[in-house]
This record gives sequence, C-alpha cells and structure tokens, in this order.
Amino acid sequence: MSLTLRTISREQHLAYIQSLPSASHCQVPAWADVKAEWRSESLGWFDAEGYQVGAGLVLYRQLPKVKRYLAYLPEGPVLNWFDPNLESWLRPMLAHLKQQGAFTVKMGPPVVIRRWHAESIKKGIAAPDVKRLRDIEADVIEPRAFEVAERLRRMGWQQDQEAGAGFGDFQPRYVFQVPLAGRSEADLLKGFNQLWRRNVKKAEKAGVQIVRGDLSDFGEWQRLYEITAVRDHFRPRPQAYFERQWKALNAEDPNRMRLYFARHNGVNLAATTMLRVGGHVWYSYGASDNVGREVRPSNAIQWAMMRDALAEGASVYDLRGIGDALHEEDHLFGLIQFKVGTGGEAVEYLGEWDFPLNKLLHKALDIYMSRR
Repeated sequence: MSLTLRTISREQHLAYIQSLPSASHCQVPAWADVKAEWRSESLGWFDAEGYQVGAGLVLYRQLPKVKRYLAYLPEGPVLNWFDPNLESWLRPMLAHLKQQGAFTVKMGPPVVIRRWHAESIKKGIAAPDVKRLRDIEADVIEPRAFEVAERLRRMGWQQDQEAGAGFGDFQPRYVFQVPLAGRSEADLLKGFNQLWRRNVKKAEKAGVQIVRGDLSDFGEWQRLYEITAVRDHFRPRPQAYFERQWKALNAEDPNRMRLYFARHNGVNLAATTMLRVGGHVWYSYGASDNVGREVRPSNAIQWAMMRDALAEGASVYDLRGIGDALHEEDHLFGLIQFKVGTGGEAVEYLGEWDFPLNKLLHKALDIYMSRR
C-alpha cells in the first residue's frame, strides 16, 4: 500500500480516533493539552486514494540549551501494526521527526503480546518456584506480536530489555484488564474472588455511597491523594495537573474524564479518576484516606466504576499498570494481588521502543534516565 504522511489538524485527528472502536487516551489530541510542557503535533497517514488510515500524537521534549527534541508517541501511533510492510508506515514518520529536530524517537505500539487469566496468576502466586508472570505459561499468546517485534528490530528500533516490570518505560508494559463485552453485572461479580465479593457487600452494608465529583472537587481529591502519596512513598502530582487534565479532556469530549468519591457518614474516604475513549475505560488515578478502610471504600468505588462502564457499553475496564513480580518481597506485589481479585487478566504489551536518530544524544538521554 502506498502511504503518505503529513501534519494534520486536531479536528482531523479527533475525527479519526472517533471512527475507531477505541484508542489510547494518550493518543487523543487533548492529551497534548494535558502534557503542556511538551510541544505537540498530530500526524496522519493517508492511502493512495487520500483516505486517512492512521494517526499519531507526537510530544516533543527539548533538550536543555539545545534545539533538539525527544519525540514521543505514548501508546501509539494508531496504525495497522500487523501490516507485513510496517516499514512503509514508520520510515516516513522517522524522516519527518528528524526534520522536526528530533534526536531520538520513542513510541509504544498498542500491540498485546500475552494474556494471563486471573486463575492462572493465582496458581502462580501459590507455586514456590514462580517468581514472575513470565514464569507462568500465558493463556493467550499473539503470534503476530512477535512478528511486529522482529520487524521493528530489523528496522533498527531498540527496546529496553531491563525494564522487566514495564515501569522502566514511560507507560506501563503490563496492565490488568477486566473484559466487559457480553457480560452482565452478575457475571462480573461472580468473576470476583471471595475476598472482593465480601468487601463489596461489606461496603454496601456499611452504607458507603459512591458519588461523582466535578472540577470544583479537586481540592478534596488532592487531600486524599497527598495522604496516599505519604503512605505509599511517591511524589504526588500537583492539583493543577488534574484540573488541567479535566478541562482539556472534557472540552474535547464531555465523557472523557470522571471523578468519583467513596463517601461514608458524609466523609470522603477514597477517590478515583476514570478515562474513556470509545469502548475502552481506564481507572487512571486512585487515592484513599488512612481512616475508614474497614468499610472497604476502594472496593466499592471500583465496583461502581465497572458497573458504570458496563452500563454504557464499554468493552474493557482497564486497571492500568501492574508489576510482573508474583512474590511478596516485591513492593508491587500488593498491587497485582488487589487487581487479580477482580477476576480479569494480566496483559503484556510490546513495551516502548526507541529509534536513535543521533546516537550520541540518545546515549546521553539513556544516562540521564538511568539516574532519575
């Protein structure tokens, strides 16, 4: 197929995304407004008849004191990754980005390579010789994903093989998803493990209420989020980031971002943000207080978001990143344990790939990132 690549308007970009069943929230035009510290550009691929067949949001980050850029396509671009002639899509992109001053290109192909069902993961956790997801035979393997990886390597793209859990990437390589298509609320609840079902019932019996928030509620969100940051030892984003995200994403689509609170006796105990593009719904950020945990607000809020996603016709509920470690010594083990309780599946993507356009500057970036 003969392809041409060119810069497109935000309107063209959004129209193409809206024509698809789903795409990553990191590839909608409004994500550029969320990442305001990056320069952005929308790219479009067109076939010989002039029909648009692909799109990509590029974020440019300038090197200090030098007019050279890291060009980043988070969880994108959105194109036909299984085309045997993948080079015809990516070579024009590399040439264009080099012309724009990029010294290296980073992208995250939205291509799934393996899936592990919850039951398989639970058996793996119980097995003494299993330490990581890869130690368990995957329930689903996508052979075409290996072909994509091989094509990328032949073209000169590089992957960080050390980023085992995917957290060495900018975006997670391993995520946890709950399939929704063709299921009922009863099916979902039945898929939960015994502890999750018990905790959902406990929250209902205790009178935990789930309410929706809006832009004016991000002060309360930030209170809970900063409590969580202290407890879990991470640096919190500022309140302004979440307010900017809300304004940018909901200006593009009023149903793109939501804010939920779990409330008990008039006090907010937990909060979450939810994102949606087409049939794909993401649990994006979560926060909770140190008090009131006995009434299980976190289980209640997740169950409410899943039910809302199901009622609105979503095909997948995505709990986002997990580590790949299946042993208690790992600091991310509790995360996968919590998410496995929903009865979904761990999903491995191809991860992020780099193409050095200037090897010296690319090496300097590698050194900088390794020291962060």
